Amino acid sequence: MQIGLYFDLRNPEAWRVPWSDFYAKSLQWVEEAEHHGADSVWVTEHHFFEDGYLPRPLTFAAAIAARTRRVRIGTAVVLAPLHPNVGIAEDAAIVDLISGGRLELGIGAGYVRPEFDAYGADRSQRFELTDECIREVRQLLDEDGITPPPCQRPFPIWAGYLGPLGARRAGRLGVGLLNLRRDCFDAYLEGLQEAGHDAENARLGGTLSIVCADDPEEAFERILPHLAHQLNSYRKGNAAGSSKTPRELTVDELRNGRGSGPLGALEVLRADEAAERIREQTRGLPVEHVYLWASIAGMPDDLVARHIEIVSTDLRQALGND
Repeated sequence: MQIGLYFDLRNPEAWRVPWSDFYAKSLQWVEEAEHHGADSVWVTEHHFFEDGYLPRPLTFAAAIAARTRRVRIGTAVVLAPLHPNVGIAEDAAIVDLISGGRLELGIGAGYVRPEFDAYGADRSQRFELTDECIREVRQLLDEDGITPPPCQRPFPIWAGYLGPLGARRAGRLGVGLLNLRRDCFDAYLEGLQEAGHDAENARLGGTLSIVCADDPEEAFERILPHLAHQLNSYRKGNAAGSSKTPRELTVDELRNGRGSGPLGALEVLRADEAAERIREQTRGLPVEHVYLWASIAGMPDDLVARHIEIVSTDLRQALGND
């Protein structure tokens, strides 16, 4: 099981720094993660978020590839319905070549209505479009469908489906599943078996909402305003383009354990506590990758730097990765 960090590149207005400085700092953190020993770094995709949520994951992945030498580089996820399938395959191949064969390509369906509107994509068909994208991109990458071809054969492709129905779809496609929920694993296995894929090839990856710190209580208090921003931005994104007006979560609610995001409530833990939580969440599952948020929506640099260091050193050691 490889341990990594997940960069969504949020730069909220309340704590904003110049964008060029922010991207330079983010690449520096990626380099530090590799230097300290992290196994992987992951990037993701959304559009038009006020805080600049990374809109072009494979573009940023190419920059990571040029600045690193060892760490695996994952997308969690590229939003399939918003891009031509051949474009995803070509971009992925270039990143793979620049990195010397280190890309893990996660592909997902998305959900934010204005994103689909802007790209002229049919939101009601997003799962069918994503399934087709995974099939076509895999064929293009594995069977010389594009030039230049990637380094890796077969290419490591993951489906970023969050519910049991999506997990079953991922199984039918015969790809990895970026979902660590136990209630989805059986559906994933059923999908593999239905399509004639060997269940021994099942592989999981995904995010856990954990930040590591030397003083978890003090760090959690400092992170709370950033966590409120992160969770409320997801609520706004989910309601965007509809008649719904989401209620904003408050810092006090989060302090008292009320309110969580799509990946559960955030925990701030010491390295040994985080290792035990990861063991609990992954025990008995064929997990290849676990990645934790690198930063929670512009949280203080000292907390980010120390979190990255702990994850890349102490946490990996506690899990036996050294």
